[in-house]
Amino acid sequence: MIDSTFSYLTILLSIGSLLVYIEHKTKSKLFEYLPAIVILYFLIMTLSTLGVWSRSEEITDTYRTFKSNLLPAMIFLMLLQSDIRKVFKLSKKILLTFFLASFSIALGFIISFTIFHNYFDSDAWKAFGALSGSWLGGTGNMVAIQGALNLPDSKMGYVLLIDSIDYAIWVMILLSLVPFAPKFNRWVRVDSSILESITSSLNIEDRCNKIDFPPLFFMFGLSLFISLISQELAELMPTTNFLTKTTWIVIFATIAGILTGLTPLNREKSAQPLANIMLYFIVALIASRANFNELTEAPIYILTGFTIILIHASIMVIFAKLFKLDLFSLGVASLANIGGVASAPILAGAYNRALIPIGVLMAMMGYIIGTFVGLSVAKSLEIIAN
Repeated sequence: MIDSTFSYLTILLSIGSLLVYIEHKTKSKLFEYLPAIVILYFLIMTLSTLGVWSRSEEITDTYRTFKSNLLPAMIFLMLLQSDIRKVFKLSKKILLTFFLASFSIALGFIISFTIFHNYFDSDAWKAFGALSGSWLGGTGNMVAIQGALNLPDSKMGYVLLIDSIDYAIWVMILLSLVPFAPKFNRWVRVDSSILESITSSLNIEDRCNKIDFPPLFFMFGLSLFISLISQELAELMPTTNFLTKTTWIVIFATIAGILTGLTPLNREKSAQPLANIMLYFIVALIASRANFNELTEAPIYILTGFTIILIHASIMVIFAKLFKLDLFSLGVASLANIGGVASAPILAGAYNRALIPIGVLMAMMGYIIGTFVGLSVAKSLEIIAN
């Protein structure tokens, strides 16, 4: 049994880095349906269930220190390249479709939880609140909300389970619908040629600087400084049962990331790799406190996840008929929320490679709003639960 801090951290980082390396080198189809970060969670959770490391006071303190201090730093770096000025280059109809997708997903959470909440324990609203962060933005938003709500790490297994199984099936469905886009567009009577003009007007090029040691080191130091400032400011804010100190930390780090994204620092390419390293490390830390023996309600969680997607899809089809929205916009807006930057561009590229920038921008919007909207959804779920 591992009982030293260094061994504990080394195991977590080594497994995470190995999975990312294998995903990068092999390009295996497995990772399209089970992302490395999901495999990481359940692999670390397996080791935790087997008791590979102890729950000593030293390891527990290390876990809390790294998780609490890296979370705001990760949020800041994650949002740094989300330049909201680019979003305004999208057409009003594209923006409408994205926000309709966000609204329908949020409504899906509220309706589904209303139907099934009596089958869950009293804290289940926190788990679905964290999931809403992922399905309205990305994994980073999910981790941010998990921290803000003080969701026990043991419950994150349910969140990752839904996020992997339900999400993977939804991606396959949307990709399989691509050949039917012309028929769908004729049914809603939409002019698909507008997408070509939108894409040409975006002209998004990679303006990021190359990854180099000085900016990499600077981004690392800046992110930790933002973490420190966010925590200090949170100490000065009033708190409630919902608006906790951690919630304030998440809010301040999010605002810092969005505002800094409007400066030339948003061109620093080193921000995203650093954010990803911190994200994988935080997910590994969370998984290290979880246990498979605690996942006794997995089927009902998965069923609730599919119900959320069904409600979301039904509402989007109704909106498509009312507002004449094409299938491309519907699908990419859905995945920009539920899948984020990892899958929205893939679906966009399945229609036309020239449309990939739209998928990227929609996913960026998800990162920006995911935490705030997810916290609002969580508050609604808490009201239902009580």
